[in-house]
Amino acid sequence: MTGSYYAPKGGLPGQEQLLTDRAMFTDAYAVIPKGTMRDITTSFLPFWDKTRLWVISRPLSGFAETFSQYIMEVAPGGGSDRPEADAEAQSVLFVVEGRATLEVEGNTHVLEPGGYAYLPPASTWSLFNKGSETLRFHWIRKAYQRVEGLDLPDVIVANEQDIAPTEMPGTDGRWATTRFVDTADLRHDMHVTIVTFQPGGVIPFPETHVMEHGLYVLEGKAVYRLNQDWVEVEAGDYMWLRAFCPQACYAGGPGPFRYLLYKDVNRHMPLRLGR
Repeated sequence: MTGSYYAPKGGLPGQEQLLTDRAMFTDAYAVIPKGTMRDITTSFLPFWDKTRLWVISRPLSGFAETFSQYIMEVAPGGGSDRPEADAEAQSVLFVVEGRATLEVEGNTHVLEPGGYAYLPPASTWSLFNKGSETLRFHWIRKAYQRVEGLDLPDVIVANEQDIAPTEMPGTDGRWATTRFVDTADLRHDMHVTIVTFQPGGVIPFPETHVMEHGLYVLEGKAVYRLNQDWVEVEAGDYMWLRAFCPQACYAGGPGPFRYLLYKDVNRHMPLRLGR
């Protein structure tokens, strides 16, 4: 079983608060701490009623270029029957608070905290908050990279509570990953997983690889090595890493350190600009 998932609530700090914070944007990574997710940093989308969102990553030339990530906040009675404007966009939804009623390809699902949905490109779907509490969920979007001879992936609806984490070899369970997609299924060109470190668990070397990352801290705290810097992060913080940014971490305790992780996978590297 998991603990609670952190979700921003907005608001505005008092006029007496110091401006110094942990927010930073570098050539290799960005850190968006939870304290920056205030009312004045929200956005809105067409055809979404009673909904606001924090955009915490978007494609930027010369930085992370493959995906966007939103934290959606939907008031009771809100939602959309026209949620996605891009027919080539695939989506992952992950609920952190409240209940989402998702209809996709004629089937209705109720997503509670820990609920996950993968929606292939050109899916027909809608999402509403039919409950009495505010709904908050992550929405990760990526333009699907089609490959001749591979079908589109199927719709996936799951909850992390029902999935046994996969322990990393040789870690005695200190480092584990909850996977919603079969890693052998090459129809998928992105993975969204949940990574869990027990107190004192580490990434024991500076990972340096082609995958871009978005890491939203769901629970706990850690010290993360990003490029040449050590950065403290906690529940509600977001890290955005471009390809090849070295990364490692120590989980700080007293409880587990857990984050929602995006990465792009399973495709050739484009060799021509704009392809």
